[in-house]
Amino acid sequence: MQGAGNDYIYVNLSQEELSKSPAELAQMLCDRHFGIGGDGLVLIDKGQGTDLTMRMFNADGSEAEMCGNAIRCVAFYGLINGLTDKKSVSVHTKAGVKQIEILEVNPARIRVNMGVPDLRPAFLPARVEGERVLDQEFDFGGTKIRGSLVSMGNPHLVTFVDNLDTLDIETLGPLIEQDPRFPNRINIEFVQVFSPERARQRTWERGSGETLACGTGASAVLVAGALTGRLGRKAHITLLGGELTLEWEGEGKPLFMTGGAVKVFDGELDY
Repeated sequence: MQGAGNDYIYVNLSQEELSKSPAELAQMLCDRHFGIGGDGLVLIDKGQGTDLTMRMFNADGSEAEMCGNAIRCVAFYGLINGLTDKKSVSVHTKAGVKQIEILEVNPARIRVNMGVPDLRPAFLPARVEGERVLDQEFDFGGTKIRGSLVSMGNPHLVTFVDNLDTLDIETLGPLIEQDPRFPNRINIEFVQVFSPERARQRTWERGSGETLACGTGASAVLVAGALTGRLGRKAHITLLGGELTLEWEGEGKPLFMTGGAVKVFDGELDY
């Protein structure tokens, strides 16, 4: 399935048993030349106290806390495959319980309560000083950028640029992701703003490289943009794989993301 081009392989654990570790399976299946190909592997199961649970693993086998595009697909999968009959779905993730509203089914349009953003660097974690980091200058091996740190259950560094098309993301992405100030590594959003209601984003996702979309990243973009005066409280973010709508009433309030979910294909694999 894919959400805004963020494509993951989904396995229903209520029907399947894994004979390999999820980390090993993710590395094998996500290889775009020798496997199925995907940004990661998502394990879906019935919930204990929630409607559904999800665990997600990046293409390199590392486990991530949360993915906004994947969780829309999880809720949609649960509904169309009979794991739940609800259009208001609770999903347990490593970043806590998230609430999802399936607004439309065909085509799917889904709204996710992404939770309250956290700006504390220690929570990401990030080894930097201060209670919050907004538009602060960072030096990455002689390359200087201004960035803001936001946690949406997983860590993000958001930096605003003049032109995304001239960006050397293949060099900057790994340099920032693996900086020792981010012990759990970090996701990076490069953003070009066109108006308070519209921006364009490219994402370097830890463990996967550049991806076509990142829902938690788009959420972090709205937070950083709103707090630095670049974006309003509602904005449409264009990603390489599609568009997401983000809404946020302000600090201490949850952020909401709306986007699609598309089933690409299903099948069986003998590995």
